[in-house]
Amino acid sequence: MERFVDLGDGSRLWVELSGNPSGSPILLIMGANASGMVWPQSLIDSLGEAHQVLRYDHRDTGRSTWAFDERPYAVTDLASDAVRVLDALSIERAHVVGMSMGATLVQLLLLDHPQRLLSATVFAAAVLEGAPGADETFGHTDPRLLRMWEHLMDERERDAEIEFRVEHWRLLNGDRVPFDPSEFRRLEQRVIAHAGRHDNTAAHARADAAGLDRGAELASVGVPVLVVEAPEDPINPPPAAALLAAAIPGAQLVTIPGMGHAIPAAVEGPLTAAITTFLAPIDDVRGGR
Repeated sequence: MERFVDLGDGSRLWVELSGNPSGSPILLIMGANASGMVWPQSLIDSLGEAHQVLRYDHRDTGRSTWAFDERPYAVTDLASDAVRVLDALSIERAHVVGMSMGATLVQLLLLDHPQRLLSATVFAAAVLEGAPGADETFGHTDPRLLRMWEHLMDERERDAEIEFRVEHWRLLNGDRVPFDPSEFRRLEQRVIAHAGRHDNTAAHARADAAGLDRGAELASVGVPVLVVEAPEDPINPPPAAALLAAAIPGAQLVTIPGMGHAIPAAVEGPLTAAITTFLAPIDDVRGGR
């Protein structure tokens, strides 16, 4: 099922609900400047065997409204958008899974809307500023990525844009897991076909980042949390995941060997297994089993 969620300011979000209608809901929250189509369909299908699965396009991605220059917003507003998605589908509580910036948004949800979360899973993540040791995670981004990011908004023809994105994924993938350019070329072709446009406004990189210095508050979190460490992540390399897990009482830390800042087919199985293994006992307790 696909639908749009109105945000009340003329903007709307594209949302897709799939999977097992009798299962507990999982809300997938993607990273910066990336639409919900970046989630591998096979991962969604696997999670959907036991769960309802929601994915959506952030503002200025996919089929959601692109209007940052006319209606700028903050990163914290993107966290509120996730709650609006749950509200629109009348979902009281959900498991949430966040990648990269999506993991930042999940941390904000843990602090501001814990009553809406059954659990939280984060990966390719950095801990919010202000948490113990958080400064250790900053400034370690691969310089090759920093050079590419200077050209995110450059105008390119569609095919050139796809090749640019494939090379971006090559760096994000890390150097351990073999990189298949055709896999990510097909991904970006789907992303562009879904959006109906191939430009990148880099809106989330330009969004106001105020209000993210709340890492110290993570010590009060009581929601079950899984932190998946991607040891080859060129943006948030170790010890980023360990610091995030240490900041949240009772958080579980699982490492997927070779994983970087991407979800290639080679790590999709272990990632899906980590998530489902984490969620099963939580749902068992809820169901009284």
